[in-house]
Amino acid sequence: MADKVEFELVSPERLLVSKPVDMVVVPGAEGDFGVLRGHSPLISTLRLGVIDIHDGGSVQQRIFVAGGFAEVTAERCTVLAEEAVALSDIKRADVEGQIKGFRDRLAVADTDAERTALAARIAVAEAKLALV
Repeated sequence: MADKVEFELVSPERLLVSKPVDMVVVPGAEGDFGVLRGHSPLISTLRLGVIDIHDGGSVQQRIFVAGGFAEVTAERCTVLAEEAVALSDIKRADVEGQIKGFRDRLAVADTDAERTALAARIAVAEAKLALV
């Protein structure tokens, strides 16, 4: 276990992952970064993207994240995600339905704040759709 990095992924709803892994690749705001045990400390914001969890020489799990923060120390990588869902749980028909619903609501939105929020939700859903 000495060569593993502790990885935790937390969304507002629940703790999604908490385990030692060989490496984790995180979609940072300034580009993807890989974290191995002994990594230099850093804090980064996240962009829409996929976290790849490596163990046993290959990617064992892929999780879509929509924003958040990552904190890295020499022993640990903790991701606090605004939204997180395993790629295997994303269903094309569900996401297409969400996009249609958001666009319908956008067409009748009354305020700039509502339009901005719906546009952001459409962008997240389209990013998910591009991955399935």
